[in-house]
Amino acid sequence: MIQSDHRDLELVIKSHIPLVIAETKEERRVVNMLTDLGFRLGLPLYKWSVTEGLSRLEFDAPPMENLQEPGELLKHIKSNPVASIYVLPDFHPYLDDPITVRLLKEIALNYEQTPSTIIFVSHDFDVPPEIKMYTAHFELALPSTTTLEDIIREEAMKWSEKNKFQKVKTDQKSLDQMIRNLSGLTAMDARRLIRRAIENDGAINENDMPEAMEAKYKLLDRDGALTFEHDTAKFTEVGGLRNLKRWLKLRKDVFLGDDKTLEPPKGVLLVGVQGGGKSLAAKAIAGMWGLPLLRLDMGGLYNKYIGETEKNLRDAIKTAEVMSPCVLWIDEIEKAIAGGGGDSDNGTSRRILGTILTWMSEKDKSIFIVATANEIDRLPPELIRKGRMDEIFFVDLPVKEVRADIFEIHLKKRELNPKDFDTEKLAAACDGFTGAEIEQAIVSGLYLAKERQEPLDDKHLQEEIKQTRPLSVVMEEKMTTLRQWANDRTVNADIS
Repeated sequence: MIQSDHRDLELVIKSHIPLVIAETKEERRVVNMLTDLGFRLGLPLYKWSVTEGLSRLEFDAPPMENLQEPGELLKHIKSNPVASIYVLPDFHPYLDDPITVRLLKEIALNYEQTPSTIIFVSHDFDVPPEIKMYTAHFELALPSTTTLEDIIREEAMKWSEKNKFQKVKTDQKSLDQMIRNLSGLTAMDARRLIRRAIENDGAINENDMPEAMEAKYKLLDRDGALTFEHDTAKFTEVGGLRNLKRWLKLRKDVFLGDDKTLEPPKGVLLVGVQGGGKSLAAKAIAGMWGLPLLRLDMGGLYNKYIGETEKNLRDAIKTAEVMSPCVLWIDEIEKAIAGGGGDSDNGTSRRILGTILTWMSEKDKSIFIVATANEIDRLPPELIRKGRMDEIFFVDLPVKEVRADIFEIHLKKRELNPKDFDTEKLAAACDGFTGAEIEQAIVSGLYLAKERQEPLDDKHLQEEIKQTRPLSVVMEEKMTTLRQWANDRTVNADIS
C-alpha cells in the first residue's frame, strides 16, 4: 500500500500538472512521502503554513520572513525561477479571494517556464472553476484487510506491554467482523478505533461492534440527509411480519458473506398503512443481521441551489459505501422521487431518481436497501419493478393473533406483566388498529389509570380503545384502495 502511494504521487508530479490536491486528514503521511520523493526527484521541497510561513523540508532551516500571508507566498512562488515542490496544508479558506485564485492561475500558466508544483493538503477542498483545468487529485490508498489486521495486532501488543503482558482477548469471528467494520477508514482513524475498543476491557468482541460503527460514522464527519440510527430494535420487538422474518433469516448468511453459493440480496420495499410497523421493521432488520443502520431522509436531500441536491445524494451514497456492510433505510421514498420530476422542480426529482436507479443497478458494496413507502401510487414504475428490489412486501393491519403479541410487547416495555391482562379480549376489541395505535391505547390507559389513582387494568385499556377512531376507519376508502393494489402485486409480510 505504502509503495503504491509513493509511486502514484511521483507519477502525478512527473505528469507536469501544476496544482495537485491531496484531500485527506493524514497530512503528516503526505508530507513524509513528499520528503522521500523530493530527494529522489532532486527538487527543492518547501512547506508553508499560515502560522510558520515557508521553510525547506529536506533540512532544518528557519522559516523565510514575510511569507506567512497567502498572497505574499504565491507572489514568491511565481517569481522563483527554480523549479520546486510546495506543500500548502489547509489552504482552502483563502480560495474565496479572487486575487489568490488569479495568482494560482498565473503560476499554472507559467508552468512551461518554471515547472513548480503546488500540492494542497486539506480535509476538504473545493476547486475554483478558474483553476480547475490545471489541477489533479491524489488520493491516499486506504489500508487493506491485511494492513488492518496488522494494525490490530500492533495495538494489542502495545496494550499487552502496558498491562503486565496480559493478552487481548478475542476470537476469529470478532476479529474478522472488526476488520470488516474498519474498512473504508484511514490507517490513522482505524488505529484510533482499535485502541479505543481494546482500552475499554482488554478485549475485542461483539460488544465492541456497535460502538465502533457509531464512532466510524462520526469520523466520516458528514452532515446532511444521512443519519446513524443508534437504536436498532431487536426483531422480537416487532409483532407479526412472520413471512418477512423468514425471508430475511434465509438470506442472512448469503448477505454477510458466509455463504458464497448464491447472489447476495439487494433489498426490499415495504409498503403499507401508516403506523403498521414498516419503520420498526427497517430498524429490526439491521438488529437481526447485526449491521449498522443508516437512515436517508429524502426530504433532507433537497437544496434550493441547482446541483446541490444531487451532491447531497452522492455524499450520502459515498458514506453508505464506506460504512458497508450496512443496512440503508430510505424512509418514505415516494416523497422525493414521486412521478420522476417534471419541470416544477427544474428536473431535480428526475435526476434524483436516475442517480438512485443507476446506483442500485451498479453498486458492488454490501449495502442492503430497505425502502419504505406509504403512497404507492406515487412511486415510479422504474423503481418497483423486479430487479431493482428483491421483493415488495405489504405490511397490512395486524390480525388478532398479532395484535395480542403487540399488546404483550408494549406492556413488557413498560415493565407490566402481560399475564395480568386479557390480551386476547383486548386484541379482539381493537380490530383494525395498527401497532402504533395499540401502543398509544396503552399510553392513554396509563394516563387514565394515573388520573384515577389505580393500577392499569383491562378496564382502562378497553375504555381507551372504544374512544379511538383508528386510521382504518378514518381513511377507509384509501386503505381499501391500497389493499386492492397490493393484493396481486406484493407479498404479504405476515402471511406465508
